[in-house]
Amino acid sequence: MAIEIRRLEAGDDALVMHVAEDVFDEPVRPDRLAAYLASPGHFMIMALADGVVVGQCAAVIHRHPDKVSELYIDEIGVTPAFQRQGIARRMLDAMFVIGRENGCEETWVGTEPDNAAARALYESRREPHGPAEEFVMYVYKL
Repeated sequence: MAIEIRRLEAGDDALVMHVAEDVFDEPVRPDRLAAYLASPGHFMIMALADGVVVGQCAAVIHRHPDKVSELYIDEIGVTPAFQRQGIARRMLDAMFVIGRENGCEETWVGTEPDNAAARALYESRREPHGPAEEFVMYVYKL
């Protein structure tokens, strides 16, 4: 089965109405998707198989007054039936292209320490910048 890797644009909301399990953490809400796609600096790549979303990669540009612009890869998800087929790698590579096209000089992504599949993907894509950095994250409810 051919997998199409596609960048979503504003107005492509209908493409995300048929989503395989475990591609997103929660069900996609059309209003949130439309707002995301309409926001400057927000990008989404989809992997489609016969019109069904089997993978997604979302990213946001972070601009700083004192540092280079960077592309933050917010999340990558591939339904279990399509994992280990290079789909996440293809989406990540497509997102790197978008980052370069938008003037980003760096990309960063994080994952849980025990997420072996994600870490293997990121390690395979790492340029010679050394080992993964230690990272601590705090979440605040607003």
